[in-house]
Amino acid sequence: MTSKTKANILHATLFLITLVSTTLAGAEWTNGKSILAYIINGTEYTWADFAGGLPYSLSFLLILTCHEFGHYFTAVYYRVKTTLPFYIPLPPLPLSLGTLGALIRIKQRIFSNKQQFDIGLAGPLAGFVVALAVLIYGFKTLPPPEDIYRFHPSYQQYGLDYAKTVYTPEVLQREGALDLVIGKNLMFTILEKIFADPTRMPNPHEIMHYPFLFAGFLALVFTGLNLLPVGQLDGGHVLYGLVGYRWHKRIASVIYVGLIFYTGIGVVAPGQPIESIFIIAAAYLLGLYTVMRNFFSTKRDRLMYALIIFTAQYMISWSFPAFSGYNGWVLFLLLVGAFAGVYHPPSEVEQPLDLKRKILGWLALLIFVLCITPNPIA
Repeated sequence: MTSKTKANILHATLFLITLVSTTLAGAEWTNGKSILAYIINGTEYTWADFAGGLPYSLSFLLILTCHEFGHYFTAVYYRVKTTLPFYIPLPPLPLSLGTLGALIRIKQRIFSNKQQFDIGLAGPLAGFVVALAVLIYGFKTLPPPEDIYRFHPSYQQYGLDYAKTVYTPEVLQREGALDLVIGKNLMFTILEKIFADPTRMPNPHEIMHYPFLFAGFLALVFTGLNLLPVGQLDGGHVLYGLVGYRWHKRIASVIYVGLIFYTGIGVVAPGQPIESIFIIAAAYLLGLYTVMRNFFSTKRDRLMYALIIFTAQYMISWSFPAFSGYNGWVLFLLLVGAFAGVYHPPSEVEQPLDLKRKILGWLALLIFVLCITPNPIA
């Protein structure tokens, strides 16, 4: 068996495992059918329950696959050695999306800024177009509002005005329910206004039960993250191609520091358990110190600015207890700063972009603004 055949088997195996893991996740999100509950408690779980997760998994994987093959085919066009996508499955844990996404591995250095721009741009644009199609289909095929009783039979006693009653702490505690609210970004809101029948639009607390809306929304969120214009993320390649090294360094620094400051508010705050606050504070400070190496060469400066950011965030939490950033992004941003970096390395071959590429590049940054979601799931 050749090495190429072994590699193809690995890619196919990872895809199939991810298809299963996302279908299991989809069954739990859509219908509340957990394979983990079946394994631990013997709760009923049938093949029909498993199949109920397919609309979510097929939609999400279709968008993800188009994104990765956008990168892949563009790299092949430029004869850049690359792998097929590696899909990353997640075990069927509670609140799991079933996957951490997918990636291709570029096996040689890309010397031209134009090639980096094209390869970086192709993935998010391809995924974004398919995500729009999935969302439009989801909005146009919404069932009647009474369909919510299929997921929550207890809501029927409250009628279609159930939202006034069921999301109160008393009812949630009595039902033993976990209340999750799906946030919205500008793109989701625009599509909703254009294509959805407002009488059929589900409550934000219930969107996870509608697989095409949920998969499409998550795809927009991940598209926004990929287009974050820092480092060597897809958006970093796009911004670098548009403005060059010097301006990319300035813009990326402002965006990254602004985001890490916002998202970190509330990570450490007054009122947290004393036995855990020191561990959390130490871990968070270590993360801040690590990413400061992108901006400062000396250890003293890194430590000083990490402490300044940490102190300012803590003081905001102390002064305004009700205000908090979206802490769910903190780990992602720290990992980006630590491993992908904030600055884009200069290309060996610098070529000015033509008008068509400039238009597509600014369109991609507009898509970033439309898709970025400050609070995706609360």
